[in-house]
Amino acid sequence: MVKKLKAGIVGCGGIAKGKHLPCMEDIENLEIVAFCDLIIERAEWAKERYGTPDAIVCTDYKELLAIEDIDVVHVCTPNKEHAEISIAAMKAGKDVMCEKPMAKSAADAKLMVETAKETGRKLTVGYQHRHKAESIYAKKFIEDGGLGEIYYAKCLAVRRRGTPNWGVFLNKEEQGGGPVIDIATHSLDLCLYLMDNYEPEMVVGKTHKKIEHPEAANMWGDDGVSTSELEEAACGFIRMKNGATIILETSWALNTINTVEEGSCELCGTKGGLQIINNRLTINYAKYDKLSTEEVDTGNRGVAFYAGKKYTPPQAECMSWYDCLRNDKTPVVTPEQALVVSQILEAIYVSSETGKPVFFE
Repeated sequence: MVKKLKAGIVGCGGIAKGKHLPCMEDIENLEIVAFCDLIIERAEWAKERYGTPDAIVCTDYKELLAIEDIDVVHVCTPNKEHAEISIAAMKAGKDVMCEKPMAKSAADAKLMVETAKETGRKLTVGYQHRHKAESIYAKKFIEDGGLGEIYYAKCLAVRRRGTPNWGVFLNKEEQGGGPVIDIATHSLDLCLYLMDNYEPEMVVGKTHKKIEHPEAANMWGDDGVSTSELEEAACGFIRMKNGATIILETSWALNTINTVEEGSCELCGTKGGLQIINNRLTINYAKYDKLSTEEVDTGNRGVAFYAGKKYTPPQAECMSWYDCLRNDKTPVVTPEQALVVSQILEAIYVSSETGKPVFFE
């Protein structure tokens, strides 16, 4: 019999309605018994659509955490609140799924890791691109030695005009940054995960805010785009302790036609290479003294498992998370791994501000 679990969700806005709540609805023996949002109407809507009849609705997350029989909390707030709420939830005896990025700052992310260790609670971060069929195939291919030693990589998330302008996306105090912390975080996480390398040595980064009319043809409209103080684009160079190097490129607005969806990366090894670009996996290698390129058919966006059914990456992420909780497994995304992602992204911002490289101990 599948263990029954009770969940609460803090933040009932876009990411909760578009990702977490629909995925949680499909989890067997899971009840969502508490909804918290600063805008009470959003919490009430979420309760009516996804909650139990007696579910609690509140505007203060502390009220939600005081409910003793809640087992797990999903944190879907602006980045600034991720650490505060996640830490409080773990101290209240709850396991935590926190939406990406882990926190607004690396220091906050580190506190989250420390709290997970101190409390013994499970903590994971919403990097669903690891659950793409392409990523799963690539991970196994790499673990089987298909690339050899991976020493050069790129992580890419490049939009021509795609600045999100709803909620607090353009609020630096709430979010901490622009495309670096918003979309490059997915690509960097997947890149490090496939490389299985979490030991950065040095980072050099540069952010850019140059376009005169970044609101032109912005996919979500022009409201607030031109007055945002956040970076439009950025690049970074990351050197790992083993000598491997990673190039990071990202933008919300950039005068380029070479757009690349978040969760894209390219890895080059001593035996071969692969790239996951716009959810397509391509492997390259040398065979019989010829260079070969092979596009792998992984069923595109579906993830095949669980009796042969196909699920989207967010669904697969959610199912994997609750499997970890019920069977005491290690989450696919560990807090220690997510912390390194936050540290590297913050180093790009610091390097850009100071004009100097950032070295890691």
